[in-house]
Amino acid sequence: MCPHFVYGKNCRPLVNEGSTVTKNIRRCLAISKEMNVNEKIRAREVRLIDSNGDQLGVKSRQSALEIAQKRNLDLVMVAPNAKPPVCRIMDYGKYRYEQQKKDKEARKKQKIINVKEVRFTPGIGDHDFMTKLKNARKFLEKGDKVKASVRFRGRAITHKDLGREVLERLAEEVKDIASVESKPKMEGRNMFMMLAPIGDK
Repeated sequence: MCPHFVYGKNCRPLVNEGSTVTKNIRRCLAISKEMNVNEKIRAREVRLIDSNGDQLGVKSRQSALEIAQKRNLDLVMVAPNAKPPVCRIMDYGKYRYEQQKKDKEARKKQKIINVKEVRFTPGIGDHDFMTKLKNARKFLEKGDKVKASVRFRGRAITHKDLGREVLERLAEEVKDIASVESKPKMEGRNMFMMLAPIGDK
């Protein structure tokens, strides 16, 4: 990578075609997969826009390159499918640097919500319930959703009301930090309820 690239001073073809410097410039600019820049532009004619957004009309590729070079800026193809393609004069290195900063900030702001499962039994004792409750609160306080489930084994399936009572008790115990996203419902031999941190419902 060109050492000037990150600081917004992209390499520019200010030397004759075919020289070693020009080849290095091409390698530097090749890091862009989204846009064709400077010598990578192959269209014979382009519709040119300057760095202020003003229309400069249709220019030959060479003429557009010369205008960009005189301003010590880059020629960037921004609409390759237009006829003729649209190119803009800009500091491409600075543009890429700013885009990378924006992408990085966007990733920081993304909130990843995990779903944690806490399992109960229909006749769970108070001690075990409190242990499960503690885990559920810990997950919710971290911003994760909690999938609370009750597994019915054997004839316990005939006492679905007991499982529903367990889940409703859990919802009551965490109502200060969570809301019920989906009420208790049966899936096979399991009853599920989804809890979400307040504000995420």
